[in-house]
Amino acid sequence: MSTRDTSERDDPIIETRDQLVAPMQAGEKPKADWRIGTEHEKLVYMRGDHHAPSYEEKGGIRDILMALTEFGWEPVEEGGPDGKINVIAMRGSDGTVSLEPAGQLELSGAPLENLHETCAETGRHLAQVKAVGERLGVGFLGLGMWPDKARSDLPMMPKGRYEIMKNHMPRVGDLGLDMMLRTCTIQVNLDYSSEADMAQKFRTGLALQPLATALFANSPFTEGQPNGYLSFRSHIWSDTDPHRTGMLPFVFEDGFGYERWVDYMLDVPMYFVFREGKYIDAAGLSFRDFLDGNLSVLPGEKPTQSDWWDHLSTAFPEVRLKSFLEMRGADGGPWSRICALPAFWVGLLYDQTALDAAWDLVKDWTMEEREDLRNAVPKLALDAPIPGGGKLLDLAREVMKIARAGLSARARLNSSGDNETGFLETLDEIVTTGKVPAQVLLDRYHGEWGGDIDRVYKYSF
Repeated sequence: MSTRDTSERDDPIIETRDQLVAPMQAGEKPKADWRIGTEHEKLVYMRGDHHAPSYEEKGGIRDILMALTEFGWEPVEEGGPDGKINVIAMRGSDGTVSLEPAGQLELSGAPLENLHETCAETGRHLAQVKAVGERLGVGFLGLGMWPDKARSDLPMMPKGRYEIMKNHMPRVGDLGLDMMLRTCTIQVNLDYSSEADMAQKFRTGLALQPLATALFANSPFTEGQPNGYLSFRSHIWSDTDPHRTGMLPFVFEDGFGYERWVDYMLDVPMYFVFREGKYIDAAGLSFRDFLDGNLSVLPGEKPTQSDWWDHLSTAFPEVRLKSFLEMRGADGGPWSRICALPAFWVGLLYDQTALDAAWDLVKDWTMEEREDLRNAVPKLALDAPIPGGGKLLDLAREVMKIARAGLSARARLNSSGDNETGFLETLDEIVTTGKVPAQVLLDRYHGEWGGDIDRVYKYSF
């Protein structure tokens, strides 16, 4: 989830619909300027007893963040619900390190030109947090969900928007608190050149998001036991908040573009408004009313550009549009798979021949078929049936060939003369064996671990 920049620039009041469309239009870039932004979260635990550290405790989340100053990171502060000023993120040349609701640590990486740079950035970050962890007695776990923690075992970070979300989630779904407190993900942010290019990438990415979920499925345990799913993290989104999640049928309709996205976002209920360093609870209220000056918690006020930007960050579909496209469907995982997710999507979406080929594979699916696949994947992963017959594994083989060809066509070489295709190798192995990461963990749990979930803590970054 995004960290609010409190050093606001010019922040005009929104008076016209053009201002609502402007962020998406401003994202258009020529192909030469397309960049790759990778976000990845990790679970944080104390090595002594595996508990999830609180913000304030010795060696806890605040200490972890502040320890990163030795690597050149600078703190970002925010007033908490109790009026205290808290460090909620760190900013640096590699992006932003921020904390998720229960202390999951996230790197929102910088926009980079190629996958070699992306993987180098990931390596630097993980080396830094490991060094900090060694000193503080902290470890980091690369999974899509806490394997052994109940909600009651987990702390809440002192960030204003999280308190509002925590109170609102039980009103709209049964698993929203699990999403906030117990899950971790990898995401990729990608650019587009035009409205038409955005639409094709959005549709292709949304249709193939279940495949990404399957390849990265890595959350098979809940509170120490197998939960019957391979990606329980993905299942959680199906019962979080129907107003701001899902497969978005309108994206596949003729005429989809920026205007239709604005309409969707105006129908997504609000969470908050940020004023004078504090979050004001607006959960469930209408941004349309806000535009008319009729928001009950701020009577007579109209939204600013920053209010709209904030609101754009509060929808959580499988693919999200802001001034770039976010691919949101992958469980958290260890180092090699962090690099593999951007490789997968860049290979498919940043070369036109590859993009056309990928869209050709899925363009004739009905919306019902897309929904069926998305709903089957959390339990079945690559064994999920696909439209027209066969399994998702069959489609994976074709898609991986397209992604590899797309990366080869980009011809972005490192100093050794290697292109970017090597970053797909961990996915190639999954497709070759037909066994996703969660199935490997379950084999270990039922085999060498002897049902001892504590052994999962060896499965770290």
